[in-house]
Amino acid sequence: MKIIGADVIVCSPGRNYVTLKITTDSGLIGWGDATLNGRELAVASYLRDHVCPQLIGRDAHQIEDIWQYFYKGAYWRRGPVTMTAIAAVDIALWDLKGKAAGLPVYQLLGGAARDGVMVYGHASGGSLPEMLDDFAGYLDRGYLAVRAQCAVPGGDKGYGVHRGHQLYEPASGSMPDEERFEVGPYLRFVPEMLGAVRDRFGYDVHLLHDAHHRLTPIQAARLGRDIEPFQLFWLEDATPAEDQEAFRLIRQHTTTPLAVGEVFNSIWDCQHLITERLIDYIRASVSHAGGISHLRKIFSLAELYGVRTGSHGAGDLSPVSFAAALHLDMAVPNFGMQEYMGHRDPAGEVFGTTWTFNNGLMHPGDAPGLGVDFDEKAAERFPYDPKYLPVNRRTDGTVHDW
Repeated sequence: MKIIGADVIVCSPGRNYVTLKITTDSGLIGWGDATLNGRELAVASYLRDHVCPQLIGRDAHQIEDIWQYFYKGAYWRRGPVTMTAIAAVDIALWDLKGKAAGLPVYQLLGGAARDGVMVYGHASGGSLPEMLDDFAGYLDRGYLAVRAQCAVPGGDKGYGVHRGHQLYEPASGSMPDEERFEVGPYLRFVPEMLGAVRDRFGYDVHLLHDAHHRLTPIQAARLGRDIEPFQLFWLEDATPAEDQEAFRLIRQHTTTPLAVGEVFNSIWDCQHLITERLIDYIRASVSHAGGISHLRKIFSLAELYGVRTGSHGAGDLSPVSFAAALHLDMAVPNFGMQEYMGHRDPAGEVFGTTWTFNNGLMHPGDAPGLGVDFDEKAAERFPYDPKYLPVNRRTDGTVHDW
């Protein structure tokens, strides 16, 4: 099954997505996701100018060899642009292999290890009553797990808080928005917010919260301690993730489970966190950490140390990437939770999917490959629309972690 074509398609059906199309001499087509929020065109160029020409003529079945060729062969390793490009190739090749075999990808990964994948939704609000009502809506729709985010009273825009009725999408404008944030009011408000959730909905629902890299290690330790009574499923991204050793200090002060990893690109970014048992959930994403092949290696390492999976699944990953995540979630023994934000309209006009949601669990479906179709004609109606993630500042103007 030789590769005879490799094309990059950039479109914006609700938000910007970069999709890789790999065509083989057998007539089969594989789809990969190469989206990197706010840096989409960098990955598109990396693929078009450097990767796609070197794919032509290769055997599409040789997934591991092709992965190693593009990782080691470029000499310049890792980083979000390189690893997102490699991930797109890897995901498309797994899609092709499944289609050639007539099997869904999770069957090629060893078969189903569970009946379905538990996902969590994103409840938010500009006020506490608004967030609680949004939380109730997720429970009404059958979710077993919900993340709670709320604007801090008296503060600027709240991280994770949706605008209007569309799903939360932080990227906007031809230049980055600038937001203001202060740690003190946030640390005082979060226990109140999470306590209100438990008071209204009890403890049967899994509750999550995202600090989004904004705390120092000791601030994160304090927050983790203060919210212990509310029994979170996890506290996400408590402190900037590149400082792996910082999580040891947090661990010394709290038993609140810790999750991190959506900005990681390789196993080397989380090796210490996993082997030293400094986290409980690894959140690396399939499209930013080298694809199914490499993320499976990260999850296998995590299994040895009792760390479970919690893959990133925001709307800035296309349905192709989310489907790939579901297939991997189905097969790994140490699955924990899968983020599911959903996709903004009109993404459904471009991407066709086979996954299902029932009683809080998702299933990728049993179509051969990933079970995702891409309508190239429809994509032409949604040209690239430059948008950027916000920049965060303290109230005194200092640039802070967003």
